[in-house]
Amino acid sequence: MSYFRPHIDSLAGYTPGEQPQAGKFIKLNTNENPYPPSPNVKQAILAVLDRGLEKYPDPMANSFRIRAAQVLGVEPEWILCGNGSDEILTILTRAFVGEGDRLRLPYPSYILYRTLAEIQGATSEEVRFNADWSLPAAFGQGDGKLKLVFLPNPNSPSGTFIAPDKILEFARSLPCPLLVDEAYADFASDNCVRLVKECDKIMVSRTLSKSYSLAGLRFGFLVAQPHIIEGLVKIKDSYNCDALSIAAATAAIDDQSHLVANTAKILATRSRLETKARELGFAPIPSQANFVWCPHPSQPVKPLYERLKANRILVRYMNYAGWGEGLRISVGTDEQVDACLALLA
Repeated sequence: MSYFRPHIDSLAGYTPGEQPQAGKFIKLNTNENPYPPSPNVKQAILAVLDRGLEKYPDPMANSFRIRAAQVLGVEPEWILCGNGSDEILTILTRAFVGEGDRLRLPYPSYILYRTLAEIQGATSEEVRFNADWSLPAAFGQGDGKLKLVFLPNPNSPSGTFIAPDKILEFARSLPCPLLVDEAYADFASDNCVRLVKECDKIMVSRTLSKSYSLAGLRFGFLVAQPHIIEGLVKIKDSYNCDALSIAAATAAIDDQSHLVANTAKILATRSRLETKARELGFAPIPSQANFVWCPHPSQPVKPLYERLKANRILVRYMNYAGWGEGLRISVGTDEQVDACLALLA
């Protein structure tokens, strides 16, 4: 006998990328940053430990909100912090999407969106990208059952980017909020934070897992107009970010010179990875993220993924029904990428 709601029993659940706990691997499968975070992060964590962990943390993570607001050109009241940007996605889905409602996402994209809708007992509606990775006009249309739209920008697995003016056009015609998931925005040529001021339907989520090298810490945040933030605060856990993560995230976003140097290295390696993958016969999609999507025009790629794994190099194999398969290769260090390319060759 099951005690779960029926749609939980039938839920497949989200499967994250492999995280081997033993042995040495070259990990190019989960879009982690290969370089360490700002040295200020360690000092901030040690300072918290020196003060002690006996008391609860600031429930709103205001030290981070103040510094992030300065970096992004908004006010602190426009920011909500979360235990990774995945928690931000969960809070939004719980806030806007009820049983029998509809949540929209592009296809192919981040499959967690679909899982979040299913947990709510809602329907996930997938709108296919065009062949050039643009979105059709239908993405900006909807009826009263559509309660939330997720748009990863840059997208995963493709690394492609939708121009902000097009996103604003979609938002103005939609009957519901639109979340622009900017997990990879620091590697892109533009972002949508400024659109939040122009349209209260637009919200932007960010993570410190990628460009700030803090995937193991779990910290993300949302930028939205204050009346949206006020409603979401009612839903989040009381102390959803711990004292260590708040201090570390604040130190990380404060060190913008480290961010610039870090991303510059990744962008240089990304360009070389695209070029070399093309020389090996792949058809890589020009990326604005810290990974490159590599389909192959004439041969299956799953055997390549398996061969790499057998040699302790992990990339992400993905196969999207009606779209096709490919290898999503995270941008590691030059040495890691060279090892991957040499084995593929």
